[in-house]
Amino acid sequence: MKARLAASAALALGLALGASGCSMITYQATTEKYEPSDGVSADLGDLDLRNILVVSEDGEDGTLVMSVVNQGDRRATLGVQFGEGDVVEVAVPAGQTLVLGSDDEEPVVLEGIDAEVGGLIPLYFQYGDVEGVEKMVPVLDGRLPEYSDLAP
Repeated sequence: MKARLAASAALALGLALGASGCSMITYQATTEKYEPSDGVSADLGDLDLRNILVVSEDGEDGTLVMSVVNQGDRRATLGVQFGEGDVVEVAVPAGQTLVLGSDDEEPVVLEGIDAEVGGLIPLYFQYGDVEGVEKMVPVLDGRLPEYSDLAP
């Protein structure tokens, strides 16, 4: 009787481990952070920068496209440095999301970027006393319908 009970317990344990054991040792792809769109992302203190990209037809001037989520309770001024130290500033209201490249916002044009369309351009993001971050941002043209009217 004891042998039968022990065998049943061992079989149940073996089935439980066999059915769930692969999730204990298998690589979990859902834990990896990835960029779900054409642009790149960055976290900068209270600001979450999402889907950052530049749209340009000739590589000389480009329109900055991105979403900025201000998680803080104060207005933030985000500085974006490009080229030979040129800086544009973007005001982001407290607790709100600003979508550059939408019909609701004035376009932010980066003049003289001298970038190759289809390549990457380094942009440096910083606000307040938060340590800034440099990202290699894709430069796209207007071939895709969603970007067709965004080039300067």
